Amino acid sequence: MSAGAGSLRDVADGIAREWDALGIRGSFLARNIDTGEELGFAADVPVPLASVVKVPLALVVLDRIAAGKLDPARPVTFVPSLGSAGPTGLAAFRHPATLAVGDLLLMMLSVSDNAAADLLLDLVPVPDVAARLHTWGCPALRVRHRLHHMYACAAGASGNDFSLALELAVRDERTGRHTIETLDPAHASTGTAEALVSLLERVWRDEISEPGATAELRRLMGLQVFAHRMASELRADSLTYSGKTGSFLHLRHEIGVVEADSGDRVALAALTRADRRASLAPDIDLAIGVAARRAFEALRR
Repeated sequence: MSAGAGSLRDVADGIAREWDALGIRGSFLARNIDTGEELGFAADVPVPLASVVKVPLALVVLDRIAAGKLDPARPVTFVPSLGSAGPTGLAAFRHPATLAVGDLLLMMLSVSDNAAADLLLDLVPVPDVAARLHTWGCPALRVRHRLHHMYACAAGASGNDFSLALELAVRDERTGRHTIETLDPAHASTGTAEALVSLLERVWRDEISEPGATAELRRLMGLQVFAHRMASELRADSLTYSGKTGSFLHLRHEIGVVEADSGDRVALAALTRADRRASLAPDIDLAIGVAARRAFEALRR
């Protein structure tokens, strides 16, 4: 934390107190990509990633494309009866559709399309994604299952009643039990705030995979349409924000990078679990955005 260690610690402590007052358990980390200064808390705690897992998945797919092992123009057909659950993109389609691999990546990252993610996992299976992350030195990022498996486990534990599934998730958060398998860090696709910020740092510095792959990942993350968390407090003509949300039951996450015209670049990860039975929590979304803005302001040179 160098020269401003005390003030950075104060910012992190303030964010932690505000999250606690709102009933948010979680991890937070923000790091200036160029100076290495950072602030946060609980950054080494493994957390189920929900749709944040789509970022490392996208990088592995883009790495295959950059290596000439996968054609981004390859057509892939989606059949709704065989697809994945989810409210956006192909997952909400009622009729078959054919998209290119490159457009599946766009759907997966821009509107968090679960069906697009699982179609990509048909081409680059979970064990291959996990192996590539291991090769890249990302042991704290664990990809263990398809996106549809999250919903299948929740439906199985709750009798297909997702209000009950949310209640189970909140109850288990308090007791340490895991009725829903994909909320158990031992079985879920997981990551830590530190591992995710380090991945973003390497992507923005072209220090992982190939430059063509990292450039395309940055472009696609810049097309995310959801602006209700980090981006809500990082809107300015002088700022550019690229991110990926993750939402499932009581999980509300986001990772991203904010870049200023001045040259400042800050990578952020907010991984939260809500201590309430609410499918909508705009106050928590706003708290994530406020944390991102305060961290960015504190880490600017």
